[in-house]
Amino acid sequence: MWLLDANMDVHLVSVLTGFKISCDTAGKRGWNALSNGDLVKMAVDAGFRCLLTRDQLFGESASRALKLFPQFAVVVVNVPQRPWPQYREQFLALWREHPIEPVAGQLIQWP
Repeated sequence: MWLLDANMDVHLVSVLTGFKISCDTAGKRGWNALSNGDLVKMAVDAGFRCLLTRDQLFGESASRALKLFPQFAVVVVNVPQRPWPQYREQFLALWREHPIEPVAGQLIQWP
């Protein structure tokens, strides 16, 4: 199960679900205000195995969190924010070229 950070477009839930990826959003779970480390802990405790975020600074705290939770992966999504229709098309085009493949214990820059 994948978690979308509060800074990710919530419409991605339907896109990822279309790829048969179970996912949810931090906002829907009431986790918007959590620090990065606390967010990872809550996500792991809830059974998530991957976090998608746009937060470039997450990498600084991710290394510590990933040492504590080596079964978890963090993916920094480097797709510029745009209105949803354009963002969706760009996301899908990038996915077709290189789908996101989280690796436990790693911080991944995508694409």
